[in-house]
Amino acid sequence: MKYLLALDQGTTSSRSIIFDPQGKVIAVAQKEFTQHYPQPGWVEHDAEEIWETQLKTAKEVLKKAKLSAKDISAIGITNQRETTVAWSKKTGKPVAKAIVWQDRRTAKFCDKLKAKGEAKRIGAKTGLVIDAYFSATKMHWFLQNVPEAKALAKADELAFGTIDSWLLWKLTEGQVHATDVSNASRTMLYNIGTGKWDADLLKLFGVSASALPEVKPSSGVFGETSLLGGSIPIAGIAGDQQSALFGQVCTQPGMVKNTYGTGCFMLMHTGTKRIVSTNNLLTTVAWQLGDGPMEYAVEGSVFIAGAVVQWLRDGLGIIKKSSDVEELAASVPDTGGVHVVPAFAGLGAPHWDQHARGLICGMTRGTTKAHIARAALEGIAYQVADILNAMQADADMKLRELRVDGGASNNNLMMQFQADILGVPVVRPVVTETTALGAAYLAGLGVGLWKSPKEIASQWEAEKRFKPAMAPAKRKTLMAGWAGALERARSGE
Repeated sequence: MKYLLALDQGTTSSRSIIFDPQGKVIAVAQKEFTQHYPQPGWVEHDAEEIWETQLKTAKEVLKKAKLSAKDISAIGITNQRETTVAWSKKTGKPVAKAIVWQDRRTAKFCDKLKAKGEAKRIGAKTGLVIDAYFSATKMHWFLQNVPEAKALAKADELAFGTIDSWLLWKLTEGQVHATDVSNASRTMLYNIGTGKWDADLLKLFGVSASALPEVKPSSGVFGETSLLGGSIPIAGIAGDQQSALFGQVCTQPGMVKNTYGTGCFMLMHTGTKRIVSTNNLLTTVAWQLGDGPMEYAVEGSVFIAGAVVQWLRDGLGIIKKSSDVEELAASVPDTGGVHVVPAFAGLGAPHWDQHARGLICGMTRGTTKAHIARAALEGIAYQVADILNAMQADADMKLRELRVDGGASNNNLMMQFQADILGVPVVRPVVTETTALGAAYLAGLGVGLWKSPKEIASQWEAEKRFKPAMAPAKRKTLMAGWAGALERARSGE
């Protein structure tokens, strides 16, 4: 039997998962790495540490599963998107720490671009809004502020890449500098209509095309690695949210999934049709399978989701471990009027207020840590509801169900509240490792393990279905309360 190895490089940890051809998890290895916060609003990662932890978990998972390189058909890579690495093509060494997707240091530069009237042009070409979230402004910052990046760019020896490109470079020992269409579509430099790096946008951000990776389909052989005890093809790459969409088998237009990770990401598959959002959502490339056409999705992003639970643990110290939050929140029947708006890194879709800040409001002398914990969980669900309402308006269709995955989808209290506040069933699959599973599926397709997504679709099965049980009047009242709290957190710009 041949297995698939998924490298799931996330915002807070590197993981490696081995799947069998039926999509079942055989073994998992995970390692957290350091988060660097050098200044308020800045978030950095050490790209070398990311590589070391990813390689370590890949070796560890093979050991755990008692398998060797010859048992692995292919490797799939899925990654935290938009996080940007700059390195020397000669030495393979990063010129500075990677700038993480959550980082807000380029917010003022984004404001300047908006003031110049660039939003329409950028939106038409990339499907994105101007925001510090995306990679182009991070690349621009490297070129402006890191002398080594500037010097290497001048000598045509600089490599820019998102995390997938960095891992691919390291796995192939500097032989391959490439990315896939889904990751390219998150840089704000890639024209999702022409399927090419856009010359106008490269000029606007001062980035040379020669520094950028070659853009390839999400499924197909990118290169090979010999670092795991034998040669294995790397045959699938997709940004984590597109990968989760594929892992949830949302391969038909109109299907929607939401991933509850560090942030929250909802995608609706729109097939080969690009829907231009009129509700501040993003149009993004979902994937491209081999020489097939590019397929698209509409996406809404919540910057802080699971990260608010980490903050309850590390910042406030009201829980010892993240999994304690459900029991604490369930110890009270409601939030007692408390709202937590976790805008620690500004607000994402559909508000796009990069200067908004986190807020706890509605507290009284009777407020306890349990009320705050419950309000934090509900704050995640409210943000998801805002996105879904915008998405349904864009697509002009009512959702039948929401497929969910990611760490916090295992929180039954929150999933029930999510179904209640949406008025739509929330469905959790048996395999919640859908981000890694999507990468494994793309890699399997890339080496011919499956012939089409239809063959894969039969593997998906529901583990639990949460049905809405809230009265519409109560839902309306709660959403109005959330809207009031949100207004207080906004920057007023």
